[in-house]
Order: sequence, then C-alpha cells, then structure tokens
Amino acid sequence: MPISRLPRLRFSAVLACACLTALVSSPAPADADPPGSAPGPTLQSQLEQLVRAPGGPPGVIAVLQRGSTREILRAGVADLDTGRPVQQTDHMRVASTAKAFSGAVALRLVDRGTLGLDDTIGRRLPTLPRAWHAVTLRELLTHTSGLPDFSRSPEFVKILRADLHHRFDSRRLLDFVAGEALLFRPGSRYQYSNSDNIAVALMAEAATGQRYEELLRRLVYRPLGLRETSLPQGFELPEPYMRGYDVPVQQSAEPGDVSELVGASGVWASGGIVSTPLDMTRFIRGYASGALVSRATVGEQRRWVEGASEPAGPGSNKAGAAIFRYGTRCGVVLGHTGNTPGYTQLIAATPGGERSLTLSLTTQVNEATKPQLLKKLREVEENLVCALLRW
Repeated sequence: MPISRLPRLRFSAVLACACLTALVSSPAPADADPPGSAPGPTLQSQLEQLVRAPGGPPGVIAVLQRGSTREILRAGVADLDTGRPVQQTDHMRVASTAKAFSGAVALRLVDRGTLGLDDTIGRRLPTLPRAWHAVTLRELLTHTSGLPDFSRSPEFVKILRADLHHRFDSRRLLDFVAGEALLFRPGSRYQYSNSDNIAVALMAEAATGQRYEELLRRLVYRPLGLRETSLPQGFELPEPYMRGYDVPVQQSAEPGDVSELVGASGVWASGGIVSTPLDMTRFIRGYASGALVSRATVGEQRRWVEGASEPAGPGSNKAGAAIFRYGTRCGVVLGHTGNTPGYTQLIAATPGGERSLTLSLTTQVNEATKPQLLKKLREVEENLVCALLRW
C-alpha cells in the first residue's frame, strides 16, 4: 500500500490489533443452515456477500470443527494477483488473538506455581514505574490494570511513521509510557490495552528466566501440536500466506497489499504471532477447553467482568483472563478477536472444546474505520456460531 495513504489506517489502530467485516445487502437471516446439518449453503452465501461488500475482504475462510469432523467454508481469494484460493494452511497475522497465547503461557505458569495471579508488577518487574507496582497479573490478563497503551504513545507513532519496518526492542515497549500514571485505580474498571500483554510476557520471563518465545514453544506450541505458529520480529511472512489488503469503502479505489506493511517487533506479545487457520483451530480448542491447565485455574480464568474484545465479538461480550465469553442467541462460546492492517480474526470454541470456529479475513475492519461493516460482520459471526452449536 502506498505510504501516502497510510494515515487513513489510524496508527493507534495499526498496532492495536482488532477487527472484521460485513454483508453487502440485507442482514443475515436469523437462522443459518437447518439444525443438525453440516454448515453449508446459507453460510457460504453470507461469506460471498462479505467479499462483495464495500470495503470487504478479498478473501475469507471459516473453519468449523465438531470433534474430529471439520467443515471449511471460503470465499474470494488469498491473492488478488494470482487468484489463488484461501487455504487452511496459509499463514496470516493473528493480531490480538495473540493475547490469548500470552494468557496461555501465564496460566500454565500459574498452574505450576511459578507465577501467581496476585503477583504484582512490583514483585516481578521492580524496574517498571513505581506507580504501576500494585498492578497484579490478574488485572493485566483481564485488562483492568490501568496501564496506558504504549501503541498510542506519540513517540512510538512518530518512530513508526518514519520507518514502518523499524525494529523495536520488544522488551522495552513499555518505556514509551513509563512516564505516565495509571489511567485508573487497578481493578476498578475495564479498558483494553496492548501494554497489558507486554507486561504479562515480561512477568513470565522474570519468573522463569526464559525468553517468551521459548515459553511459547514449550508451553503452548508443542502441547497443542502447533507446527506453523511463530512469533517473528521482522515484517516478512512465511510462504504460503494469504495476502492482507487495505480495502477502501469507495469501490473506485484499488485495494493495497499491506501484508508486510509493519514488523512484529512493535506488537510482540500483544499481537505479533503468525499462524494458520488450521493451527489456530488447534489452539482455541485446547485453550478454551482448559486442556492446558487444571480445573481450578480454569475457574480463575473464567471469573467474568464487564468488557468486550477488540473488536467486539458475536453477541454479548464479557472478559475473563485473556479470554472472552460470547453469549449468542444460540449459546455460549469462548475465544478472542483481533485486527491489524490486512487481517481480522475470530477464534472461538465451546467451553469444553468439542466445537470450534476460526474465522479469518484478509482486511482490517474496526469500529473506528468501518463501523457499519463491523456491525454486519458480527451478525455473520453469530450465524456461524449458531451453525456450529446446532451442527
């Protein structure tokens, strides 16, 4: 995408990782395919309408799984130049769903007694500002910490504007807001912040003496069989990958390829992971089911507070520790959303992990840039959840 068009991406959102897309005409029907049937024609039509929508994604893929049975729905293409279809093995930026991975690392360490949910920044990261020392790991995981968001720092934005491929020191990202006070008293309210998960990763490193990337491999990738998931520092994506596009709402303008617009070092544990729809399906089934931790730790994770993922997921949203509860008209799923330039994600599964949904789009949509599209997208998401739960 031409650099001259970059400001319209809103740099605070470039690294905030959040959103999705919508229908072109009438709202999605209240019901998807008939109860008991495999997801099929009705949902397929809705995905195709998503691709045709003004500002909609050039490509979309939905992976629905019940037990060992998997249904894949897709529309559009992974590459506008070649016309190659989207595949479940294509790499992509997972955006803020990476926050669930930092949650998985932290909760596994809590389960082992290496970390505690009541551990504070002051205990684990005493070099961070004294004003932050009372913030607990639980508050970081539930976005009730009050930490200011480093990705909204004017200095951070200035550096990024000057060099989109700038290699940040990921472990010093909180330095951009180190001179700022907490936004509110810890635990008093919910506010989504990318700083929270940077602090979570740093606490995990401090408690173990191991790098976060190694903790991901040992505690998450290997147990769940994630072979195509990584946390890079640079801007390049591994082949094959679905290209991410900046798609203007005005259909007279051409989509711009933003797949490798920015590097991952500036988001790190808050949104830098690269994966595939297949690996993300494996991840959310294990993570939402609590397969990685004990029942007691799952109970602590699911102490819900008022708060929505970014962007909001289907139905009514509540926040847990690095996971969200999506209450739809057909039932409840647990998961996470994310958006970043070129990509929007939803991963969700039933609380027992038996049924799962991974939805990936090749453009970014959020409340700030395409609110009407996001509203329609959430209708599609809910219809996908209903099809999943009735299947």
